[in-house]
Amino acid sequence: SVSPPTVIAETTTAVVTTAAAPTTSGTTTTASGTVPAAPLGPGHPEAASVALEYLGIPYRWGGASPSTGFDCSGLVMYVYARLGIPLPHQSEAQYGYGTPVPRDQLLPGDLVFFDELSHVGIYIGNGEMVHAPQTGDVVSITPLSQYGGTRYVGARRLP
Repeated sequence: SVSPPTVIAETTTAVVTTAAAPTTSGTTTTASGTVPAAPLGPGHPEAASVALEYLGIPYRWGGASPSTGFDCSGLVMYVYARLGIPLPHQSEAQYGYGTPVPRDQLLPGDLVFFDELSHVGIYIGNGEMVHAPQTGDVVSITPLSQYGGTRYVGARRLP
């Protein structure tokens, strides 16, 4: 008689490394040394267009809706949710998603992080981002250069 075929189940394990820091050379530095960064995909340029729909919405700490207002990570979370990509409502946590992007390779839709990961915006091209800046302000376009120097932490491209 013939034995039934053996089915081998495959499992996939996702590993998120928060100790890795992006550099501008396209490599990632970890505790064990420098390794080439994962290839960058096309990202989500449509996120830049979606984010522009919310210009003028008031800043609201903890906000994640155009009807009540946005904080920086709430805006990013809301925009990407519209694209079917769930993200947490915290910039530090959002930094753990996607692939590091060197600053000279930013594309519209990339997430840009500042101020020790306490601020995030969506890159829209031409050296500018859309973000929810601070209390008393509104969702607006700001040049990345305004957040330059040591304020810039890095960028991520979501798959």
